[in-house]
Amino acid sequence: MKPGTRIGFTLIELLVVVAIIAILISIILPSLSGATKAARQMAGLSNMRQLAAGWHSYSIDNQEVMMPGRFPNLPGGTANPANYYKVGNGKKFRARYLPVLGRYIDSFSFANPDPNDDRQDYDNTLFVCPAAPDRTDDGNCAWGYNHQFLGNSRLRSGVYRNFPLKQTVLQIQARTALFADSLGTAAGFAENERRGYNNNGADLKEVGNHAWSLDPPRLTAASDRGTGNAGSTRTAVDPRHSGRANTVFCDGHGGAFKPEELGYRRLTDGRFVDQEPSADPPTNAMFSGSGRDKDPV
Repeated sequence: MKPGTRIGFTLIELLVVVAIIAILISIILPSLSGATKAARQMAGLSNMRQLAAGWHSYSIDNQEVMMPGRFPNLPGGTANPANYYKVGNGKKFRARYLPVLGRYIDSFSFANPDPNDDRQDYDNTLFVCPAAPDRTDDGNCAWGYNHQFLGNSRLRSGVYRNFPLKQTVLQIQARTALFADSLGTAAGFAENERRGYNNNGADLKEVGNHAWSLDPPRLTAASDRGTGNAGSTRTAVDPRHSGRANTVFCDGHGGAFKPEELGYRRLTDGRFVDQEPSADPPTNAMFSGSGRDKDPV
């Protein structure tokens, strides 16, 4: 080695290298984060589209009648065998729509369905949104059904609100939402009032509460909403994918949409409104089945 030959780096050179590495990391990490989020969004949409295939099969099996969001409570309650519905590998009392969809694609939501458990957590990840992996409760799940226009078996004056309905009432299946990412009853509150997800909770302010039901964008004073009980706030889509909500339509196609693209309207505090008196009010055109803004029944 010749005299004066330098070995290694000076402190300044090391600092420059460290700075360059830090800059590269700062550039790469957001890209990786964005790619991860996009992958979750696509994986969730794939799950939803698989489940949507069961919707048509159910209708074919039931003389074109569309399934309700939750099956009706016939006289006798738990003592009436007719209130128990098949979910593929067992029965559930007044089953909700997702486990029944699973039955028709031979993918079961519960490893061991408990007929006496009104809620129960999903064991099958097909029923869980990758961007909301904690939402495994059958009542407080990730995706809400357009039950008000496709099948609302809640009672009003002793009569089902909007059930049974046949697929023939749908004029434009490609523009009729089937189910979508759901925020639950927290949608009726400002963002700073909402509380975290509670797997088996029932607080209206909790994100995901009663999220199996998805209210359409525009509701009237007489509309059913949220839990169906007096005083309940409305439900709405959950834009959990970078401001967009995964939505599958009745013809089986799907995508990620901003709430406003689906007809919803929000105040500046994030609260979803029923009928904002403005030049651009909420519209049910993407939910009604006709492509027109109709009142929910």
